[in-house]
Amino acid sequence: MRADLGDLQAFLAVARAGGFREGARAAGTSASGLSEAVRRLETRLGVRLLHRTTRSVRPTEAGARLMERLGPAIGEVEAALDVVNGFRDRPAGTLRLNVPVSAARLVLPRIVPPFLAAYPEIRLEVIAEDSFVDVLAAGCDAGIRYDERLEADMIAVPIGPRVQRFATAAAPAYLRRHGRPQHPRDLLGHACLGGRFASGAMIVWEFERGGEVVRINAAGPLLVSAGAATDLAVAAAVAGTGIVALFEDWLRPHLDSGALEPVLEAWWPSFPGPFLYFPGRRLVPAPLRAFVDFIKAAAGPTTSRQG
Repeated sequence: MRADLGDLQAFLAVARAGGFREGARAAGTSASGLSEAVRRLETRLGVRLLHRTTRSVRPTEAGARLMERLGPAIGEVEAALDVVNGFRDRPAGTLRLNVPVSAARLVLPRIVPPFLAAYPEIRLEVIAEDSFVDVLAAGCDAGIRYDERLEADMIAVPIGPRVQRFATAAAPAYLRRHGRPQHPRDLLGHACLGGRFASGAMIVWEFERGGEVVRINAAGPLLVSAGAATDLAVAAAVAGTGIVALFEDWLRPHLDSGALEPVLEAWWPSFPGPFLYFPGRRLVPAPLRAFVDFIKAAAGPTTSRQG
């Protein structure tokens, strides 16, 4: 049974986005065009692929099965067609990256503008989320993650700062009212502005000094979702509501301005920086290949590794 590749891509765009309007925005087309393409595909296959309501669009069981197999397959087709890019003077096409919010904020701003200036025919699409996803199934070419969350059988290329620190800070007014913690366990008596991962797990604050590691289940008046609402926790800390724990680079502007002061700085743990990762068992699309070469050149001599 034959189906038009464009109709399959339309179905995938709608299913991933959870709606025709959202899918149209992601695909750069019209909602009516996607609707017609999906209707045409369902007619050709003789089965309903999407449940449509006034509030949402979600795959049927058949649609979910198709989506599961179609994502990687479409990716392979696009990669195969991308071989033609090797015969162009300059790489062209779309590069889709799935990255944590911290990378979108702290790593990519220094890389993206000069990269797009160097490759004007490449369109970069960045999906920022902190849930761990299969980049191929999500329709992305590559992702950015930290070492402990890299998938197996992936090529990993260092990107961004190679060493980062996790910092704790509070407003001067808060420290005047409540005192300055001298040991991580003192935080148990303070107003901590905590976070929760997309999985629902609470973020544990970890400290290290001289080989001693202390983990604190931070509790206080405010709990935010990691990434998406982190700036709210920072704003609350600046306003004197409590103590915030976050990437040092995220807090650095407020530390430099004096709006926040370091807390327990001698205990701030350091950890390796993030990696750009992508499958090593498929053709590398020309836009991704250009991006990898660009970050390697910017970083100087570095080594890639197999995950």
